[in-house]
Amino acid sequence: MSTFLDRIEHLGNRLPHPATMFALATVLVILLSAFAVYVGWSVPKVLPGTAAGDLVTDVVEPRSLLDSDGVWWLISHLVTNFIQFPPLGIVLVGMLGIGVAERSGFIPDLLSTLANRVSPRALTPTIVFLGIVSSLGLDAGYVVLPPIAALLFLLSGRSPLVGIAAAFAGISAGFSANLVITAVDPLLAGFTESAAHVIDPSYRVAVTANWWFMAASTVVLTLVGWTVTAIWIEPRANRVTIDPSTFNLNQASDARAMRHALIALLAAAIAVAVITVLPGAPLHGVGNRFPRWVEATVPVLFVLFLVPGVVYGYVSGRFRDNRDVAAAMGKTLAELGPYIVLAFFAAQFIASFKYSNLGEMLAISGGGVLTELEIPIWALIFIFVVVVMVGNLLVGSASAKYAFFAPVFVPMFMYVGISPELTQVAYRVGDSITNVITPLNPYMVIIVALIQRFISTAGIGTVVALMLPYAAAFAVVWIAMLLGWVVLDIPLGPQGGLTYG
Repeated sequence: MSTFLDRIEHLGNRLPHPATMFALATVLVILLSAFAVYVGWSVPKVLPGTAAGDLVTDVVEPRSLLDSDGVWWLISHLVTNFIQFPPLGIVLVGMLGIGVAERSGFIPDLLSTLANRVSPRALTPTIVFLGIVSSLGLDAGYVVLPPIAALLFLLSGRSPLVGIAAAFAGISAGFSANLVITAVDPLLAGFTESAAHVIDPSYRVAVTANWWFMAASTVVLTLVGWTVTAIWIEPRANRVTIDPSTFNLNQASDARAMRHALIALLAAAIAVAVITVLPGAPLHGVGNRFPRWVEATVPVLFVLFLVPGVVYGYVSGRFRDNRDVAAAMGKTLAELGPYIVLAFFAAQFIASFKYSNLGEMLAISGGGVLTELEIPIWALIFIFVVVVMVGNLLVGSASAKYAFFAPVFVPMFMYVGISPELTQVAYRVGDSITNVITPLNPYMVIIVALIQRFISTAGIGTVVALMLPYAAAFAVVWIAMLLGWVVLDIPLGPQGGLTYG
């Protein structure tokens, strides 16, 4: 197993930076578009006619990005492609509020407070659950929860390795699940909507499209993580002798600031609820296509994170004036620099893929093959989840992988009746499961360093061996849950249907 993992790590480290991969992919699309025009490739497309039930056959042909018009399009749309890239603005706006809540100390203190108020008997499921919902603060859970969990288990007379494993399982293998909408939802919805436009330019993907499934997944995965910890992880961890003197954790907590922040959060939530349910209020009724509260999810999240974050920061003394709040936002955006670079090149790739018509043509051709094979929808979803799980072992970034997968699989599956929302949720399941066993997880080093406080010889192989039972159990249960959801034809969330067309 160690040799196998070493080879995966070596292969993954030799891959170019994701931004470079998108740049190379754009160059490939340019060359393929010219080649497709040269060989005269075209595919028939069936469209609805003017009369009821009437069908019209059209022909889709490629557009070269190497001729005069294509090169002009590349030059003239370079800035537009970036600015209009759907995930960009959504993520930046959402992260402004989350960044303030995290840098003020509100999110770390909230996680610590919740964990410390749990009875020893409920410690394991609570840590797994907090790990899953910690995606509210994006990657904050990786830094905050594992050391807290280790200390709590140590103080309760149990192996700290169990606490670390339970926390890491929830944070990483259950990353996409949550009881509420997180920044992951608008991020992926933006990619999905862009990909769906290859087939249907008017298609909209709601931020809430996967909400119900992910909320139910939070409960199910908490129970699965609890079971795996009790049956496999804790008995194995108990064989390792731990020296408690090697571990020291100081978590600053401000009860007064937390109390004021929670009151502010409650007041903000009540205000949002009032303007949602009150007739004639700003968030009541239907917006451009979805209910207004659905379309305003990202701004609402911004407010619900910003308000308690600011209050906590002022009461605790971390924020002295408005300049500190602005500085927290600035530092958050500065840390998003790598994502902005990635978004620039991803936007060029997706826009070029769409302009060339290659995406639509591949979707029509692939969809036709899948239709002829008559593969059941549940089987297609299962295969896609497995493909994503394997891909996650080689490319760690969720957004980078989905930016490659979405333009191909979303439109292709639309042609066989699978909704973009179902493709998106299948991606989220596959991408999360193997997070805990891929050496390319950027936070794996944090877990390794934490375990090394107790086992000096620990390495990535130690972490993978510890977390493999979680990955296997989550794969079996979560995939079965998704397939059951499809068979029972349960909507994935508000505006989250299972079928297209």
